[in-house]
Amino acid sequence: MPIAPAKRVRALSGEGAFDVLVAARRLERDGQHVVHLEIGEPDRVTPPHVVEAGVRALHDGHTRYVDPAGLPALRDAIATSLAWRGVRESTAENVIVVPGAKPMIFYALLAVLEPGDEVLVPDPGFPIYASVVRFAGALPVSYPPLDVARLAARITPRTRALVVNLPANPTGVVATTDALSAIAALAQRHDLTVISDEVYGRIRYDGRADSIAALPGMLERTIIVDSFSKTYSMTGWRLGFGVVPAALVERVTKLVVNGTSCTPPFVQLAGLAALTGSQDCVTAAVEGYERRRDWLVDALNGLPGVHCSSPGGAFYAFPDVRRIEERTGLSTEQLASRLLDVHGVAVLPGTAFGAGGAGHLRLSFATADDDLEVALGRMRDCVSELAPLTAA
Repeated sequence: MPIAPAKRVRALSGEGAFDVLVAARRLERDGQHVVHLEIGEPDRVTPPHVVEAGVRALHDGHTRYVDPAGLPALRDAIATSLAWRGVRESTAENVIVVPGAKPMIFYALLAVLEPGDEVLVPDPGFPIYASVVRFAGALPVSYPPLDVARLAARITPRTRALVVNLPANPTGVVATTDALSAIAALAQRHDLTVISDEVYGRIRYDGRADSIAALPGMLERTIIVDSFSKTYSMTGWRLGFGVVPAALVERVTKLVVNGTSCTPPFVQLAGLAALTGSQDCVTAAVEGYERRRDWLVDALNGLPGVHCSSPGGAFYAFPDVRRIEERTGLSTEQLASRLLDVHGVAVLPGTAFGAGGAGHLRLSFATADDDLEVALGRMRDCVSELAPLTAA
């Protein structure tokens, strides 16, 4: 008899970006050229001073076990850095360092959920949220991001937690001050724990930096999740952290001990260099993304049957392609597959982020200008071949 996987493992889902990446790599091995707009990964290399810090740490022997919660110097630097998002009351004792943001999402939800609890997750939203909620034996309940009225209507006596992701993946939306305050008021009124995923927090185009944890009464009920991946082009380094209320620090640290023991110290020292060194690399990256955003949104809106709003943060465009689907009879998944298989453009169907993403595609513009131009040319060819649509 084959080994049967446990039900809790079967509750986990994958991530569409990696599924499309595997399919794209397969086409490349067969000789087809593919433009990659599916993976949310900066095309910039890790800043040299960060690489040098990591290499130096290896040469200096920083390869042994360390405090499961993280190196004191890095935890202190993270706590100090929270001021940019308006959080000034947390200390190093509230910071827990982990190998990337995903483990902290896991640990945060596992630390607060009981079987049968309900968790509000954004839809469209990062698919790992609902996956982890199910793994914990709880029920994910979707809500449209920033739709406060519909969010409030989905709160029940079993609602335990609320996941907030701003700027959002896949839409790039950011919150107004009023919307964020209204969400915070709901969390307080219903005694909800908030998991605030802020991995794109530094990638905003309005110069602002918001965190729901900075609002009055929210820090003690919010777990901030962040990483170095997007901000400092350190996706492969696997370095993230959580800012955790005092009541949960021990519980989350035990999960770290059971899961990874600790985060490699040479990686943490590279992160320390990133956080405490010059931030010019971040400024330059955001300026580059903003320029690409403006070009891409304008180009997408020039395609017949496509409408694209300008994202306020992150580095994704989320064009509405429902007119194309209506005229051709293609589903969102079929349109994305056609773009890859026939035209060599790897994008994600919006449905990879939940039912609320139907009729949309997600395109990462954290890629080279030349690649974006090639991709748009191929998308134009695809639209022209499918149907002679008129511009919106």
